[in-house]
Amino acid sequence: MKKWLIPVGIILILAMILGSGYNNLVTLSETVDSSWSQVENQLQRRADLIPNLVNTVKGYAEHESEVFTDIADARSRLIGAGSVGEAAEADAALSSALSRLLAISESYPQLKADANFRALQDELAGTENRITTARMDYNNVVQSYNTKIKHLPTNLYAGILGFDEREYFKADADAHEAPTVDFSK
Repeated sequence: MKKWLIPVGIILILAMILGSGYNNLVTLSETVDSSWSQVENQLQRRADLIPNLVNTVKGYAEHESEVFTDIADARSRLIGAGSVGEAAEADAALSSALSRLLAISESYPQLKADANFRALQDELAGTENRITTARMDYNNVVQSYNTKIKHLPTNLYAGILGFDEREYFKADADAHEAPTVDFSK
């Protein structure tokens, strides 16, 4: 019979398997990118809320300029982050500075009673919850993607086709310790 049909059939089957695997990797890669975009959206939402919160607190606590500077610096680093690692580092610094800002508010009862401050604090708390959820979703998608590119037979061609392992969003090493607030300065 026609002996050339067997090699052509094998090549077609391999091409279909490779094509299907490639399409699956493209889908997973896009899902990772989309998930990271959601993390960035929530981080941006928080970054947009912060100036309003800072301005509200400034009216009551003008002598706390170091905290305001730390928040502005961390916010700038977060907005300019170029990688997941840089974003995680800047996010940790911003979270620490925000914790200090909210601790300062405890010293000003009239600030805690301010309706704008309470509304901003509630918005910020909701945004923090959204950020946590978006980070968790992102890390779950990265886990699925990284697992896929490490499984056989995908690992045989994933690297060749440019599908490399993705970085997890990891908390900064300092995130395991509560920030210290010192009012003696």
